[in-house]
Formats: sequence, structure tokens, C-alpha cells
Amino acid sequence: MKSKKWITTLATSSLLLTALTACGSGGTETTAEVPPAVEDNTPVTIQYWHSHAEVQMPAVNDMIAAFQKKYPNITVEAVFQGAYADLQKKLQAAIAAKDVPAVTNVEVSALPSFADSGAFADLSGYIKRDKVDMNDFSQGMVQAYSYDKKQFGFPLIVSTSVMIYNKTMLDKLGVQPPQKWSEIEEFNKKVAVKENGKTTRYAFSVPGWDTWYMDPWISNGGGSILNPEHTKTLLDQPDSMRWIQNFNKWLKDGSLHMGYGKGASDTMRQMFLDEKVAMVQHTSAVLKTYLQNAKFEVGVSFIPGDKERKSHIGGAGIVMMEGAQAKQKEAAWKFIKFMTDAEHNIKWAEGTGYLPTHKSVLNTDEGKQYFAKLPQYKAVFDNFDNVVGRPQHPAYPEFSKKYMEVVGKMILENADPEPTMKEAVKEINTILSES
Repeated sequence: MKSKKWITTLATSSLLLTALTACGSGGTETTAEVPPAVEDNTPVTIQYWHSHAEVQMPAVNDMIAAFQKKYPNITVEAVFQGAYADLQKKLQAAIAAKDVPAVTNVEVSALPSFADSGAFADLSGYIKRDKVDMNDFSQGMVQAYSYDKKQFGFPLIVSTSVMIYNKTMLDKLGVQPPQKWSEIEEFNKKVAVKENGKTTRYAFSVPGWDTWYMDPWISNGGGSILNPEHTKTLLDQPDSMRWIQNFNKWLKDGSLHMGYGKGASDTMRQMFLDEKVAMVQHTSAVLKTYLQNAKFEVGVSFIPGDKERKSHIGGAGIVMMEGAQAKQKEAAWKFIKFMTDAEHNIKWAEGTGYLPTHKSVLNTDEGKQYFAKLPQYKAVFDNFDNVVGRPQHPAYPEFSKKYMEVVGKMILENADPEPTMKEAVKEINTILSES
């Protein structure tokens, strides 16, 4: 499904590159034709555009050095292009100028729109040719980097949202993090503390500043953001309203804290460290920050479920540009395989602070040592295949702001979310009809 907005102005296209495209979901059933593997040792240089933070660069540089040692004829030039949104804008401009890097990062939600436009090379043929075991990856991660039954990317720096909790506190209280929605009310009663009608300790906190954190609550409650045809939103339907009705109830009774707006993430983290909130939903990518700064034992639980129990993938993958030269493509494929293979997966995860992506590494000596150092990650890997991609539609960045604003009004203005959501649904459907 081609988005009409993709082929309009540069500014509009840049916005849509942060989006998800409808109809794309996992699998590699359609196999692109690729050249046979031929040994070619003549020199070739490829650029790798990335958004790796400075703290990740030692791991990135180590991997590139190891790759170039294995393939001395291939020179990899790593080029930092800013945050994901900046990288996406620069990629769009490079595509228009027909001067693209061979390899690039892509934020998970942006992959379908680029793939739909023909910007990324289909890796399915390379995967089949070289017999890459895709079943070794988390299946949710594989699907998140595929589109229209073609595999366009591999998971590289992967995170998911988890419940990070004060284990010392909960152990003293004799309670466990809720695993099901039905356990949350009792958890709140035992953990939240009120003095003179004011909450002095919240049971838990859920981010209100990013729909990435909210979306799994919608689907876990049996709801859906979009109808199967992706032509209308279902956010005003009973099952799709359960999450925000619960959030509103818990906000009003003082059990739940939700942050919204600038600085909300830092505020939530500090409240947790100050023991003003017992448990926070946050990205697994910041777990080490909590471990390093907390004066108490920190635990991690997978987010609670109801009709289902899933969490969504964050971070970025690695892809090959379709516009790269033929010789660069073979080198780019070697680089993608190397960066994402199981052999380096634990070392890469430790160096970047992101999650391992291969099942086979969990029981290796390196894997066992990794989990001995970071047992908190076990909660994620007990639910490995339940870490899945986000809803897919090209207008997602635009329409998701509408229901995030509903949350903002609920938090900041004490607004009833039901009528506010119904108004937002009208706006979302208008956006969808124009996409």
C-alpha cells in the first residue's frame, strides 16, 4: 500500500518516514533474486549511517574492527547522522539525490514506509542463499523488520518496555509485581501510601509522553488501535477503552502516577530512585541507569497482561539501501550478517546496553554469564516471542498524537477520557481517510 503522502513534498515525506505502513507483516515468503556468492577480494568501501549514542561507540568500533579483520578488502566508514528523526530526514534527502549509503540504521517504526517506497533492498534472497537461520531471532523482532512478506532488515539495537520495580520495598511488603490486570488493584492497595488524602508513594507509574508505552496496554486489554483494513480507528470501542478507563480510575484514587510533557521521563526516574513510586514502566535500554543509581535492589517484570500479554519493540535495526552499487551490496550484506549474528550477540548487547536478539545465545557460557550479571533481563527472555512490532500505518505519527493528547488532558486537566477520546476518534478517522 503506497501512501499518497510519500510522493508529495520533501517536508511531508520526511514526516512520513517516521511512520508505519499498513499491510506489512512478517515472513520472507517472497524471495528476491540475488547474485550467487562469489569470492571477490578487490577493495570496496561502504558507509554505515547510524544513530548510535556516544556510549555505544566503543562497541560499534570494536565490531567494525573485527569485521574488517575478517574481510580486509572491505572498509566500513561509520557516519553518525544524529537522532533517528535526523537520520531519517538525511536518508530521504540522500534517496532524492541518488547518493545513498550502503548500510544504515532504521528506527523500527520507520522501516515499513521506507520499504514501501523501494528505498531498502529486500534481503530475502540473501537469507535464502546463505541459509541464515531466522528462527533463532525473536519472531516479533523478525516481523518488525519485515514488510509485505519480505525481510528488509535485521534487529540490531532492540529494547522493549518493562516494569522496573523496587524489589527491596516489595519484598518488605510481601507483594509481587502484577502479572495480570486482575492483580493490579490488590497491588495498588498494598503498595500505594496516602497521608491526609494525598499520595506520598504511588504503586506504579506509566509514561504518558509516548504512545509506545501505551499501545501494548490497548491490545493487551483486547482492544485495537485500527480495524483490520486499517481504514478506521477502534479506539472508542469497549475493549479499546479499557486501558484508559483503568488509568483514569487509578489516577483518581492516587495509585497511579503518569508523567506528560517535557522532563517527564527524568521526573519519573527520580521519583522511583527517591522511593516515591514503587514500580515504573520504562524502556529496557535504561535499566543499567536504574541499577547504577538505586540505593535498593532493582527488579524487572514483563508488563502485565489480560486478554494477551505483549510488549512492543523499540530501538533500531540495520538495513541495506536499494540504491547502493552492486559490489557494495554484497559487502553490505556481509556487514549486516556480521553485526547481527549470534556469535557476537552477547558482547554486542553488553556493549550497547540493548537486548540480545538470538535465542541460541541464552544457554551459551557467555549468555549464562550475561544473565548472572543482569538477572533482571530474564523477565524479557521468558517472554521473548511476545516482544512484537508496533501497529503499522503510514499516518501513525500523525494520528497517534491525537490519543496521546487525550492522555495529556486526563493527566493535566483531570478530563474524562471517554468523551475526549470520542472526539479524538473523529480526528483520527479524518487523518486515516486522507492517508
